[in-house]
Amino acid sequence: MSMRRLPSLFLSHGSPMMALEPSPARDFLAGLGTQLPRPRAILVVSAHHDAAYQGGRATVTAASAPPTIHDFGGFPDELFAMRYPAPGDPVLAARVVDLLAGHGLTVNADPDRGLDHGAWVPLSLMYPHADIPVVQLSIASNATPEWHYALGQALTPLRDDGVLVVGSGSITHNLRALFSARLAIDAPAPTWVTAFTDWIAERMAAGAIDDVLHSIERAPHGADNHPTPDHILPLFVAMGAGGSPFRAERLHHSTTYGLLAMDVYAFD
Repeated sequence: MSMRRLPSLFLSHGSPMMALEPSPARDFLAGLGTQLPRPRAILVVSAHHDAAYQGGRATVTAASAPPTIHDFGGFPDELFAMRYPAPGDPVLAARVVDLLAGHGLTVNADPDRGLDHGAWVPLSLMYPHADIPVVQLSIASNATPEWHYALGQALTPLRDDGVLVVGSGSITHNLRALFSARLAIDAPAPTWVTAFTDWIAERMAAGAIDDVLHSIERAPHGADNHPTPDHILPLFVAMGAGGSPFRAERLHHSTTYGLLAMDVYAFD
């Protein structure tokens, strides 16, 4: 094993306001970068980069200077003014294409797409100097959990090259409930949220990969916490990239606005 081998990570990126508002999750991510060996590059699989809305084409960003995408509305001007000018890594993007092709997974390089808030918001906390190259890979919300797990498995060799593989989504993500409840940022989580996150943590600790992959169907309140699968799919990629034997560690657990659980997992 390389001395520089990094774990794969799953980050709950929550609301874009995490970039501005104090919270336990923000504090955790702001310290996480210094706890890890410094990556040579970062590959982010974001819930907001979805092949299902690109004519089914899975893509990886190949821009040398990926722009900051503000893919949200109704937030303060200060958030839209933020930029995360990390360089891209077209060579790494080409390697990702090759690795996935070797596993029968077709991915296209996109020379124009930038970094969405699922990438730049958490990375701006972990690596505020924006001096580590970043490449972003899409999910495919019309593909199975097993497809995403296999995607992660195909990416495992990158970890021996100093690449930090990050799945960025949310361990719970019901925006309709969030907007209707209008809870304070530090509101306690209701039982239907904690029952789901506790079940995930227990199944992770037991190494029950298949249960986690099918948590929307099997976990308590699975469909309540994930009416759509997009924000949990990056978790499955991170799990696959963690290698074998499976080992998961929950690094952080908190909630913001009561309903957005902000769990962070490492796989190694």
